[in-house]
Amino acid sequence: MDIESLLVHGDRAVGDEAAVAPVLFPSSTYRARDARHFAELATADRPQRFYARYGNPTLAQTETLLAQLENAEQALLFASGMGAISTAVLSLVATGDHVVAQQSHYMGTSALLTRILPRMGVAVSCVDQSDHAAFASALRDNTALIVVETPSNPTLALTDLAAVAELARSRGITTLADNTFATPLATRPRDFGIDLVVHSATKYLGGHSDLVAGVVCGDAARIAQVWQHAIVLGACSNAWDAYLLLRGLRTLSLRVERSAATALALATWLERHRGVAQVHYPGLDSHPQHALARAQMRHFGGVLAIDLKGGYGAAQNLLARLKLVSNAVSLGGVETLAIHAASTWEGSLTPEQIAQAGVGAGLVRVAVGLESERDLIEDFAQALD
Repeated sequence: MDIESLLVHGDRAVGDEAAVAPVLFPSSTYRARDARHFAELATADRPQRFYARYGNPTLAQTETLLAQLENAEQALLFASGMGAISTAVLSLVATGDHVVAQQSHYMGTSALLTRILPRMGVAVSCVDQSDHAAFASALRDNTALIVVETPSNPTLALTDLAAVAELARSRGITTLADNTFATPLATRPRDFGIDLVVHSATKYLGGHSDLVAGVVCGDAARIAQVWQHAIVLGACSNAWDAYLLLRGLRTLSLRVERSAATALALATWLERHRGVAQVHYPGLDSHPQHALARAQMRHFGGVLAIDLKGGYGAAQNLLARLKLVSNAVSLGGVETLAIHAASTWEGSLTPEQIAQAGVGAGLVRVAVGLESERDLIEDFAQALD
């Protein structure tokens, strides 16, 4: 099926055949028929009716659809995007291993890579994601994992997924890509050879700013490895959030296509404004990786960032004056949100790490929602002028 039809019907084989809407299973535990049956459930791989930390029928239905969207054999839901990426990374590395990652990552991922892993005896090298040679130069004999994010948060820099995957495959290194910004509608990293794909499902996949969830998608063997760590670390999702996520997925294609079209129009307008020094958006011809964006993205997403000429003060003033756009974290919902990136990142990263990630004092990230193009441009016009 085309992806639009898949979003509506891809999970029918594992759901209740008679129910048009998915069935919600809120129970945290399930009865066993006898002692033998209990032993089977307790030792099974991802049992759906044993204990909710191990699995759940509503989660299984949502995971089935998510796996198909990312061209993966299986998917595993988590309580948050950070729960997903942290569990995946911890399941793939051990003391003495080495990880190669980008300089520009979501702040939580950066904290995991630069603060948590080194304490566990795992070395991490961060490289310029736009330079394929930098990835190759950073590899060591003990490199076990390469972590990428494209487009990256918040500077919208791209990573050449096919090149990274080929580099890793030739050396037996696992690759993991955060695909939150692009969504499977714009990019499917596994189509380029990436092993594992993670999402903060809180964002576009859920789409309504009313749930927190994460997901890891990949081959069955690696997902089984991640699941074994998940039931110990405990960042499990719940039936209600899975139910809401499945509902949000039904309209994913409509939402992201509308958001991307409006983002391109807004980025084009902002690029011409005298108060804007630079617009970061892969759909613009001025983006230094626009050719790569055209090669590995079907559209350019709904997130953009702007560097204001007035720096820190100009960014704060813009956010104070916007009326339609909300000053709030997260993205991917029906409403447009904007944040001052430097202020947000300060609590998790050092000033040096913020600078290395390309986050300037006047950088504002804008996550475009479903408002009209005209209304959004008018809001930015009155706020900037």
